[in-house]
Amino acid sequence: MNDMSNPTSWQKASLIGAELQSAEQTSAGVPTSVGMLSIKSANRTLTEASMTANPKQLYGEFWFEHEIGCLFADSNVGKSILAIQIAEDIAKTGEIVLYFDFELSEKQFQLRFTDEQGNLHHFPSTLYRVQPDMNLIASIDEPFEDALMRNIENVAVETKARILIIDNISILCMQMEKGEDSAALVQRLRTLKNKYGFSILIIAHTPKRNMSMPITQNDLAGSKKLFNFIDSCFAIGLSAQSGNMRYVKQVKVRNCEMRYGGDNVMVCHIEKVGTMVQFINMGTAPEHDHLRMVNREEQVQEARLLSASGLSLRDIASRMGVSKSTVNRMLREVSGVPDGQTGQVGQTGQDGLSQVSQPSHLSNGTAGGNAITCKTNDDGTA
Repeated sequence: MNDMSNPTSWQKASLIGAELQSAEQTSAGVPTSVGMLSIKSANRTLTEASMTANPKQLYGEFWFEHEIGCLFADSNVGKSILAIQIAEDIAKTGEIVLYFDFELSEKQFQLRFTDEQGNLHHFPSTLYRVQPDMNLIASIDEPFEDALMRNIENVAVETKARILIIDNISILCMQMEKGEDSAALVQRLRTLKNKYGFSILIIAHTPKRNMSMPITQNDLAGSKKLFNFIDSCFAIGLSAQSGNMRYVKQVKVRNCEMRYGGDNVMVCHIEKVGTMVQFINMGTAPEHDHLRMVNREEQVQEARLLSASGLSLRDIASRMGVSKSTVNRMLREVSGVPDGQTGQVGQTGQDGLSQVSQPSHLSNGTAGGNAITCKTNDDGTA
């Protein structure tokens, strides 16, 4: 919020205006609240909101202060590496950041951030890693998810942290594919956000996806209801151009225009720079440059598998990014369809990339998404 301890002339005028608008509402006989619902005139809403600070960027245009953001991708694409990199960038500004790590053991975490000479990476002192104590889990006398959510709240309050990154959300909701369960979880996180002013980034997964298709909200597990309750959402795609190339795509935004949509995704290389595995920003390019070529027979097979799983024509069309009539034709085709290629093949090299400056730390203490670096392990995972 803006500092109101020594208000400016403009702030004083705004305060007077808000009081007058509140008085008008009262004189008109309109209540200020009914049950859990707050009622304000549109003008009073604008006046009071204008006296608060605009939300800061925490990771460029992808995630803003006071948002529940979601980062999702397939397994071994680099979700955790990008997440810890975002956490480090924010912590460098002096913010206390809690990184709830439900993925890696302490040894796995250490090996990821150690160079060949055994040198350890040095993180900002305000970045704290939080993980479950397996010796205490057996003594929990309430549902695991309830206990964990309560502990997350208590840790954040006691450390005075306002930035929470949860890697990954599956531990809080064992049935993420069920929209009702995932939506209920995000509602609980939203309650925490509103109560304390938290900024929360949840890491989620996507079921195995077709690399020839653009990333959409349908690729997010539990997306049909989960997607409605989050403020921002972005995803990591595996590029068909090379093994260590990724792209980052915005799927949902609320606080700005969509900058990194399908026609302008952020292209990155996963590398290890010194002791830090990172995403290196290489510029931008259309998403279709990084999609795998499509074989017609493979499309037909995918449509049949999705149909056999019980999906409707509409759902299959949405999942595959084609029309319902196209799905209908594919389901009617017999085996032995001649190979035919559709879609676009990616350009090799980086000639198609438009070089852009990387998001940087802002002067107001926020972190952008500058030089995101990341590297795959020897087994090809990120």
